[in-house]
Amino acid sequence: MSERIVVVGFGPVAARLVDELLPAVRTGLVQLLVVGQESEAAYNRVMVAELAVGRTTAEALAMADASDLEADGVQVRLGVKVKRIDRARQHVVLSDGTTEHYDRLVFATGSRPVIPNLTGLNPDPSRPVLPDGVTALRDLKDAAVLRAAVAGGKRVVVLGGGVLGLETALAASEEGAKATVVHNGPFPLGRSIDRGSGSVLTNSLRASGVRMAGNARSTGVETAGPGGSFSALLLDDGSAIDGDLLVLSCGVRPRIELAEGCGLPVASGILVDHHLRTYHEPHMFAIGDCAEVHCADPSCKECRTASGPSGLVGPGWRQAKWLAEYLVVLARDGQTAADSLEPVPTEKPGVVVLKARGINLAMAGDNQADPWDEEALEAGATAGRARRQISQWADPEHGRYVKMTTRGGVLEGLVAVGMPRTAAELVLLFERSSELPADRSLLLRLDGPDQLDTNASSNDPQRTVCRCAGVSAASIEGSVMEGCSTVGEVSKATRAGTGCGGCHEDIKGIIEKHFQGAAA
Repeated sequence: MSERIVVVGFGPVAARLVDELLPAVRTGLVQLLVVGQESEAAYNRVMVAELAVGRTTAEALAMADASDLEADGVQVRLGVKVKRIDRARQHVVLSDGTTEHYDRLVFATGSRPVIPNLTGLNPDPSRPVLPDGVTALRDLKDAAVLRAAVAGGKRVVVLGGGVLGLETALAASEEGAKATVVHNGPFPLGRSIDRGSGSVLTNSLRASGVRMAGNARSTGVETAGPGGSFSALLLDDGSAIDGDLLVLSCGVRPRIELAEGCGLPVASGILVDHHLRTYHEPHMFAIGDCAEVHCADPSCKECRTASGPSGLVGPGWRQAKWLAEYLVVLARDGQTAADSLEPVPTEKPGVVVLKARGINLAMAGDNQADPWDEEALEAGATAGRARRQISQWADPEHGRYVKMTTRGGVLEGLVAVGMPRTAAELVLLFERSSELPADRSLLLRLDGPDQLDTNASSNDPQRTVCRCAGVSAASIEGSVMEGCSTVGEVSKATRAGTGCGGCHEDIKGIIEKHFQGAAA
């Protein structure tokens, strides 16, 4: 008898899991039910800001088609919420009054935007109340609100200096809106980059037309009369930043309330072991933003330093692919065979790239130490482990900055602003854990005028172009040779470009290079 798998949530990570399980569904090995709270099937939530400024379409963001899945035998319930999970009976109780049985249950509930505790906002995590003109830019409806403001050249205030907030402000400004970024620290991305790169980045943002309000602590939201629309963001020094739309970009928190409500152990996310199984319930799993891989074994070295969910789509997709294989083996060959599979690989620190026209920023690892900070440089050094070394270079006038943190010649952290070719090479070395050249200045020369067409990393067919889906340049080139001529066609063939969208320009470059060669 086939096993019944219920997937709670229908975002990008759940869509990947369903896609990987489709062959088993078609053969009848498993039955699959997907429950999605939104009325739309899975779409690329990471690209909602691009939709909001008119740079893509809702069709391009779609990652699943409910009717196609139904035709393949998958049950899809959209616009329905799981109210409660009955672990004893292995049932999920849905908001429409129905009850569904499961043999295996997968939490893919993702994360929710953080609503700051400001006067004028109700930050209730289960049902936040936002006045007109305030949005968290999380779904398609939020995108429509920002789209109207951008189209009208309105004043857009972005609260939060993270990557998504900066990308939203830059895109809105480029498309005609008047954008302001409000953040707490002296420079944006304060948890990921150092003071030097933060200063250069701030100047580059201002040069791009984005107003920056740093060291600003917001206290409340002002509206045009009771029940009116947003008119200003109030600060603790008594000043206010006027605007027509407030975009909240204050981070996200994993959706763990369902798991917590049925008694499963949680921390920042739903706690799972290295087989993505929840504590005490081996037939329940969690993947993506809601899952925190931290096993219960106190001697596990990997889990001693493990952090919570990364918030990136790439790790979630890799978990979905691994879990699909585990569930198929479990249904076909039993528990012993499934448990003999290699555990889900431990994720390395991710590389984050700012997607913006005219500003190039790449960062990874720890970048906080200074070259002269002896205590920070000695941190982690033991008899068998080298001390840290830091190399940095700055050209604030031209918006350029590079910092490399190494241990034994291998990169542990990097940040590069305004140096696209140097950044590409550093990212390649970081991902491969390769040793840097002894003369670090060789890397800086990659952005020199005599090196524009000789960057080794850009010509390496095995380099990873799409980090979210793990697609190499060779795979993309292969799809182009087989007839793909647009980014959309390459994405359908390889999944490249279906995550954060930061690789779209690279994919375009590979396509153009192929057709230029063919024409020659």
